[in-house]
Amino acid sequence: MTALRVVAAPALLLVGAVTGVAAVAVHATWWGLPLVLVGLVAALAAVGPGWLTRLPFALGFAAAVGVAVVPRAEGDVAVSADAPGWSLLLVALAVAAVAVVTLPRPGGGDESGRVGPPT
Repeated sequence: MTALRVVAAPALLLVGAVTGVAAVAVHATWWGLPLVLVGLVAALAAVGPGWLTRLPFALGFAAAVGVAVVPRAEGDVAVSADAPGWSLLLVALAVAAVAVVTLPRPGGGDESGRVGPPT
């Protein structure tokens, strides 16, 4: 495990949270949810699978959306109970599921997730 990956994990958690806040801000527009989906697919592909890469990003995203879903005491909501709101919640759950499902198997390879002899 390199020091760069350990330092990158909190940064990716923060980037995921900022991405989640941005997704909450634009999800209700007609172009917002498709933009969120395209951005998330690109981000998940870019960071690659791993405990210190994709998982912190996904958890930051899901946590930000999860916090936004909870209504405030005044009755205000950031994510309403309509089709775009439910879709955003499902996207957040799917991102977390993809991050967990693509984790490297324990003892199955090096920290990058590759299995087999080192190259």
